[in-house]
Amino acid sequence: MKFTYQPHGVCSRSIIIETDGDIVKSVDFIGGCSGNHQGIARLIEGKDIDEVISMLSGVACRNNTSCPDQLAKALIEYKQNH
Repeated sequence: MKFTYQPHGVCSRSIIIETDGDIVKSVDFIGGCSGNHQGIARLIEGKDIDEVISMLSGVACRNNTSCPDQLAKALIEYKQNH
């Protein structure tokens, strides 16, 4: 399943996430720092959603959030709605 999340408080304008059951298949950040986003995507592809949430929740950059933290929030929202 593919879904899009609108992050808050970060440079990225949207996060597109594809899942297969409880596994993250791919992540694509629109806007923000391309190199960091590519690194995050490669590190979490194939991982369990709960593991990714645990790893990335609370990572702060500015505004007490970050792109990794927003990705965790996106996955939490996904789990609540699916």
